[in-house]
Amino acid sequence: MMDDRSATRLFLNSPPSVSALIAAVLEPGIAALGLVIAHDVFAEPFDGPAKALVLLLLVMMFPGVNRFGRRGIGVGLDIVLTWSGILAVLALLGYATDSLREFDRRMLSAWAVAVPLVQWACVAAGGQWMRRHAAQPQAQRPAVIVGANGMSLRVADMLSLRRDQGRELLGVFDDREHTRVDLPPHVALRGTLAELPAYIDAHGVKDVFITLPLTSQPRILGLMESLQNTTASLHFVPDVHGFSIIQGRLEDMGGVPVVGLLGSPFTGVNWLLKRTSDLLLSSLILLAISPILVLLAIGVKRSSPGPVIFKQRRTGLDGEIIEVYKFRSMTTEDNGPVVVQATRGDPRITPFGAFIRRTSLDELPQFINVLQGRMSIVGPRPHAVAHNEQYRKIVKAYMARHKVKPGITGWAQVNGLRGETDTVEKMARRVEYDLEYLRHWSLGLDLSIIFRTAKMMFFDRGAY
Repeated sequence: MMDDRSATRLFLNSPPSVSALIAAVLEPGIAALGLVIAHDVFAEPFDGPAKALVLLLLVMMFPGVNRFGRRGIGVGLDIVLTWSGILAVLALLGYATDSLREFDRRMLSAWAVAVPLVQWACVAAGGQWMRRHAAQPQAQRPAVIVGANGMSLRVADMLSLRRDQGRELLGVFDDREHTRVDLPPHVALRGTLAELPAYIDAHGVKDVFITLPLTSQPRILGLMESLQNTTASLHFVPDVHGFSIIQGRLEDMGGVPVVGLLGSPFTGVNWLLKRTSDLLLSSLILLAISPILVLLAIGVKRSSPGPVIFKQRRTGLDGEIIEVYKFRSMTTEDNGPVVVQATRGDPRITPFGAFIRRTSLDELPQFINVLQGRMSIVGPRPHAVAHNEQYRKIVKAYMARHKVKPGITGWAQVNGLRGETDTVEKMARRVEYDLEYLRHWSLGLDLSIIFRTAKMMFFDRGAY
């Protein structure tokens, strides 16, 4: 769910580090190189299909996720789940194009098992080396904070969390007396702002984090002027705590620095990856489930009078109204200014409708919405327009979930938030998961959600 330190993290994240650049190519590179080595070990020709597979792997997996800062069994599990999702997509593609027969099954099996093991070993070894290197005194970057306030404490916490990345907090500077400054025992008050330049020179300070409020602009300008003759790097941390930062980034627009606080993760290459995966997967899935769609349509038609497909007006990307397709599961079609959510034992739900809702089979026509470009396979679930108007007034950052296309399934749904949201608290939790998905999107996360959704269709009883 939403991290209270997300605002601080935005401004502590420096330009891509060496570890981030290595991570971007590490896992895709291991998978591609592993396939080349597997062909050599099994004496298989590295021809056109193999080269196409390598290219497809690099497109699907690049950029890799930076896992160097994480430890424990969770890292291995994350790698395995992501790799399993990628293999599932490749298997579907191979089946649909009849290209699996071009590869030796023993070679593919060995490659599929070896890749995540090598990835995990490299991540563990790289992370261990980085922590040891950062722990060395010569690798530490001494840092100080200007301003003793709530934001400075959050910066101090973040610097403590990032200590193994090479930053050491020496203390805080503020013009107020010790008796008027409330700092935890592990954070020392080193002096006033006037004493800061001399302290920087004496202690070799490399980073200064300025957390003064925007109302202190004259003090900030004076401080910046006094620090221009030092060698320390200056970082201004505006107090945007409490604001839901999504895909925060610093941009240069014609020489004007612009801080983005709320944006979509799907821009540039990410948009291309997302749209390509949506088109490819939805086409394959619709082709594979077409017989099931026919049987479900017959079942809906026989269950009660009315149309087979129910079209409901819902809110899509950037708040635009879209029509979402579902197999009709009720005797009524609520699509007006007031929409009553389905509840357990709802008399409007037909017996056949209860079955397809419980298994999420009623959502299958939405793959057509994906082909149309109205939806994605994975994303925040679209709510009825009437519900949006209701909850946008009472749930914080509710409309921020519409920075991306709505999805057939989502991060909230695989974390137990399916079915009725009969309280504001439940809706707020769902929104928190939706925003977390926007902050941490990756193709691997999408594939993991799809895999977990497939399991839930048969074993989950949370929808009705």
